[in-house]
Amino acid sequence: MTNIQRIAAGLAVAAMAAVGLVAATAPAGGAPNTSATQVPDAIKVPAGNRQIAVLQAHGVQTYQCANGSWGFLQPDAILESYGRAVVLHSRGPVWTSVVDGSSVTAAAVASSPVPLAIPQVLLRATANRAPGLLGEVTFVQRLNTTGGVSPTGACKDGATASIPYTADYTFWVATP
Repeated sequence: MTNIQRIAAGLAVAAMAAVGLVAATAPAGGAPNTSATQVPDAIKVPAGNRQIAVLQAHGVQTYQCANGSWGFLQPDAILESYGRAVVLHSRGPVWTSVVDGSSVTAAAVASSPVPLAIPQVLLRATANRAPGLLGEVTFVQRLNTTGGVSPTGACKDGATASIPYTADYTFWVATP
């Protein structure tokens, strides 16, 4: 079995395990984020959008050394609901549902610093693909971040470092 076949098989298993979890991730009545952390004004989602999912991410922020200093390269994370993989997060940034193949690509529009962690951010969708969980997402928030901060100090060009992080990602769609 090739690496691509193993990855595809793993994604298929994760998708089957996650079937039915999408409804469990959507708060009743589109209620606002109920996490313990208050969302800073700078990264609040504009009126006219409703939350459809809150997923917990475990992954890495990867940095690469260029010209003797560290720069951000890409995120890699698995977003889960009740311990089941629902979305993969990767370079772009892009989020892809393992349940239905839908995806959203987004760009940061605002951030809020977090001590000793990557910032919380508000991202606006720039592209969506396919119908499904992420097919109509308008905004993504990264909240409650821990870890993921860039290495410090000298480095050798081309070196990479993947720093573990966690966060909650909330996904929003336009209110009909």
